[in-house]
Amino acid sequence: MDYILNIIGPLLEGTAVTLQVFGATLVLAVPLGLALALVRLSRFRAASTAVAGYVWLMRGTPLMLQMLFIYFALPFVPVVGIRLPDFPAAIVAFVLNYAAYFAEIFRAGIQSVGRGQYEAAQVLGMSPAQTMRRIILPQMVKRILPPMSNETITLVKDTSLIYVLAMNDLLRAARGIVQRDFTTMPFVVAAAFYLFMTLLLTWGFMRLEKKYAVYDD
Repeated sequence: MDYILNIIGPLLEGTAVTLQVFGATLVLAVPLGLALALVRLSRFRAASTAVAGYVWLMRGTPLMLQMLFIYFALPFVPVVGIRLPDFPAAIVAFVLNYAAYFAEIFRAGIQSVGRGQYEAAQVLGMSPAQTMRRIILPQMVKRILPPMSNETITLVKDTSLIYVLAMNDLLRAARGIVQRDFTTMPFVVAAAFYLFMTLLLTWGFMRLEKKYAVYDD
């Protein structure tokens, strides 16, 4: 027990980095994903095709490869030549990647709402924007909560990929202690931290599902 108490400090510092990446990604990727989904469903074919290509690219290549490209290769791209520090590079990669996944979830959720809802809103004199905000999106939220829960939990675990940029996240902190002390106990404690975070997310999404159950058909 004394040993666990001694390693809690460094592991908590690593957890703080993990939570920063997780929080920043979620705050930025969710609205970007929604915007991409709306563009994908719009009548502007060129924009819709471009978003479809973007989603295909980001979902078809590994997140780690995207992160390495942004951090190491982007500075050498002609005209662009942007060099980002490790944390911003990780956030950009995570946001661009997860926005593509969220966009597909949002698109499927919007398309799952029956056409009768649009027709009823039109009869009531609602504009397309009002229909989307007041009728479609609340029903969409209820439908996408399970896949959003899965994707968000995956995000927690994917934050461990930032070790390739030498960022001191939870897993890297645990690994450093293991190499120093020749014991796997830090990995056990790190696993408990991850499980606790996913437990909180699962509980939060269950509460949201109950809240939006009022929109059952």
